[in-house]
Amino acid sequence: MFWRGVLGYLPVNIAQGVIGLLTIVLFTRVLSPEAYGAYALAFSVLSLTQTVLLTWTEAAMARFHAKRVEDGRLPDHFATIYRLWGFAALGTPVIAAAVLCLIPLSNPMKLALGAAFAAVLVKSLAKLSQERRRAAGEVSGAALMDIVQTVGAFALGLILALIGLGGAAPLLGAGAISLICLLFVLPGDLARMKGGHFDRAMAHDYAAYGLPVSLSLILALVLSTTDRFLLAAYLGEATVGVYHAGYSLGSRILDVVFIWLGMAGGPALVAALERGGPTALKDAAHEQASLMALLTLPAATGLALVAKPLAQLMVGEALHAGAAHVTPWIAASGWLSGVTTYYLLQAFTLGRRTPLLIASMAAPALVNVALNLLLIPRFGLDGALWATTASYGVGALTACLLGRSAQPLPIPWNTLAKAGGGCLLMAAAVLALPSPGGLLELILKAGVGAAIYGGVVLGLDVDGLRGKILSIARRKARPA
Repeated sequence: MFWRGVLGYLPVNIAQGVIGLLTIVLFTRVLSPEAYGAYALAFSVLSLTQTVLLTWTEAAMARFHAKRVEDGRLPDHFATIYRLWGFAALGTPVIAAAVLCLIPLSNPMKLALGAAFAAVLVKSLAKLSQERRRAAGEVSGAALMDIVQTVGAFALGLILALIGLGGAAPLLGAGAISLICLLFVLPGDLARMKGGHFDRAMAHDYAAYGLPVSLSLILALVLSTTDRFLLAAYLGEATVGVYHAGYSLGSRILDVVFIWLGMAGGPALVAALERGGPTALKDAAHEQASLMALLTLPAATGLALVAKPLAQLMVGEALHAGAAHVTPWIAASGWLSGVTTYYLLQAFTLGRRTPLLIASMAAPALVNVALNLLLIPRFGLDGALWATTASYGVGALTACLLGRSAQPLPIPWNTLAKAGGGCLLMAAAVLALPSPGGLLELILKAGVGAAIYGGVVLGLDVDGLRGKILSIARRKARPA
């Protein structure tokens, strides 16, 4: 199931990667630093609202689908999930009214926030539909939804930005495309409730599982967004725009790989545990963790090494110098965050010990707030970068230690060591190369780095990588 998902979700992540980079390239040029900063802040509010109110139902849809298949109660599952979602969704207009009416904001910021609140409900309903497809193993259906939303939101958002809607444009585009998707998929999803009934005991189980997940994700958002709000308070929205440009450049490239592996890996781990028990889970988890290390560690290292020429090409002139300074720190933070989110934290959802997620995320969130309050007033943008990296390190360590009591997951230390050695050799070679700047420097350093790292891991046949590549190639070569 894992490798089927890895291959099936590859087009999605190619699309997300391309669109993610185009978003940085074009929106940092079309929008002013202030408008880009307003978009970053409003997007953070959108994420926080969805997480506070609705993400727990999305998590329950994903985690309990396999169990409801086994006990033959899928209609009750859908009836219960959608009823719970409807109750939770009532809070969105209340939060929107409170924020827009009670907080003194500029008109462009109010417009961006209004767009964010308008997008919350449709994006969450679309997410429910995607989680159902992923949990059911419907890779092509989930992948198609993702591609349509990613490409469509970018295209429409860009059009709206060009006609002058500022920081609200990307959010309006995302909400509108999610709504269009729902017109096609929601009737079929709701039809799955036929014959089902709201079950109080099931709802209690879903809330007991999902609410701690949401609370942990709220803490994760505190960890990832506090710096933006504090930078805005101390240094203004233009500084937030610089920070968000570098943050997006660093995190987006890594997120493409982590989300790709997570799309395939999460459902595969659940299925392995439900059908094969702890032994099957251990084997599946070791395979996933090894592949994650082999792909993401060199990606983060390479990103830090080519931050300057990459920012020159991808980020608008007003923002690219600051973004180049931000990106290496965010590459380190993004790697720690991705490993924590898409592997280490799986221990709590697999073991259904989601209250421990709260403790796992509380430590880095509190460290982040404290460090940002301490460092930003003294060191400005650098203080935010140092605080972010240190906080994600605390988060990874906390998740690793607490996860042992929920559902122990293997750590592929041997693979990590070999991948780390390959990254050191890659870094030494890249740092010795000339720096002509721009596209030439990017191609030179990326090409040399990739060749050296690939040669090391393939030469050592780390984790049987050569055999796996040959197996995938043979599978693809077979006639349909």
